[in-house]
Amino acid sequence: MPRSLMISVAGVRGVVGETLTPPVIAGFAAAFARAAPPGPIVVGRDARRSGPMVLRAVAAGVTGAGRDLVDLGLATTPATQIAVERLGAAGGIIITASHNPAPWNALKFLSARGEFLGPQESAAVRAAYELGRDLWSRFDALGGERAEPGALAWHLERVLGLPYVDAPAIRARRLRVAVDGCASVGGVAVPRLLRELGAEVIEVDCEPSGVFTRELEPLPQHLGALGRAVREGGADAGVALDPDADRAALVDHAGLPLGEEYTLALGIRVVLERRVGPVVTNLSTSRIVDAVCARGGAPLYRTAVGEAHVVAEMRKRDAVAGGEGNGGMIVPEAHFGRDGLVAVALVAQAMAASGRTLRSLADELPRLAMLKEKVERSEEPWAPAAARLRESFQAYAADATDGLRFSREEEWVHVRPSGTEPVVRLIAESPDARRTRALVEQARLALRPAG
Repeated sequence: MPRSLMISVAGVRGVVGETLTPPVIAGFAAAFARAAPPGPIVVGRDARRSGPMVLRAVAAGVTGAGRDLVDLGLATTPATQIAVERLGAAGGIIITASHNPAPWNALKFLSARGEFLGPQESAAVRAAYELGRDLWSRFDALGGERAEPGALAWHLERVLGLPYVDAPAIRARRLRVAVDGCASVGGVAVPRLLRELGAEVIEVDCEPSGVFTRELEPLPQHLGALGRAVREGGADAGVALDPDADRAALVDHAGLPLGEEYTLALGIRVVLERRVGPVVTNLSTSRIVDAVCARGGAPLYRTAVGEAHVVAEMRKRDAVAGGEGNGGMIVPEAHFGRDGLVAVALVAQAMAASGRTLRSLADELPRLAMLKEKVERSEEPWAPAAARLRESFQAYAADATDGLRFSREEEWVHVRPSGTEPVVRLIAESPDARRTRALVEQARLALRPAG
């Protein structure tokens, strides 16, 4: 496989026209359809400009494998997950490369429960694709195709029906919120949710054109336009989505980003105020969540990075909440998947119930300095790089669940090969920004081959 075709529990990602081509797309779609239980396959997509082409290749693969396809059109990742459940489908395919740059696209595969495939299921789809046998049906056994326009309404119904969301109270607060929709599907879904909650919405890049005007990860350095919209519009807060709206990052009334780690912490706190129980997050998430769980009397469990890993552990622990520190909130009463709309509703609930500003709510949480960087992955195998990292951080406790995570007292650094890009991610946190930078640089130096 070419290196830029990334295959993991996060799906199959590649650069359109280079490694992600129509034959590759159709082949993986057919392999997935053949492996799924009986029933139709649901497909939704974000607004990337390559989306219509990828959809046609997916449709060829699914129907060519003898399965019916239900086309949701433009749809968020969480709406597609909910649609799989609602329709009793055999599974689903989400066409989105999430935070990857515009030249990329991807297929994310969903089980009949509307959840991302686990490692074994993903490996089975890959094996079927690589074998290339028995994928295609005869002319008289081809599948059909139909459109389904109801996915967003089903999604809003789930979010507004959460026991943690007091819609009348939020409406009474009459929030004004700026929304950066990243020129994709979140720009349709989140403004509609907020208007259902009585908010006045200031739209920034909410037309789902797929013409991206910022870097796609909703990191603080990418949210300048949103910050300006908040200040100029006198908004109470701002929210930025990624292209498929499974992540949300917040901006305060002064237009200053909180950092995406605060989304999960604030959401978990709302849930724990109503229902105490286990919480699950990944190894790269801020220790702010540890503090929230400690205050709420809830046990916290950590997994490898990736929604599939978090969801599996949430089911195992019967967790009341979970997610990932990239702004991905998971509440089982909505569905077992990261959901930017759930995050927005929970934050609106926190503001309405307290009568306070978003910044004052965030200021109650520990102030920790986190740094997220990435370096190009070299041709060197992981094992020798891991050995150098262990040597460099020998005074730290090491966790090899997912790459290597080193921790000591109040500081930690996590170094892991990405499953979505050909890079190695370096994430560190401590109470001091300079110390956090030093941890990242120490890890970066250890990654370099000798000589």
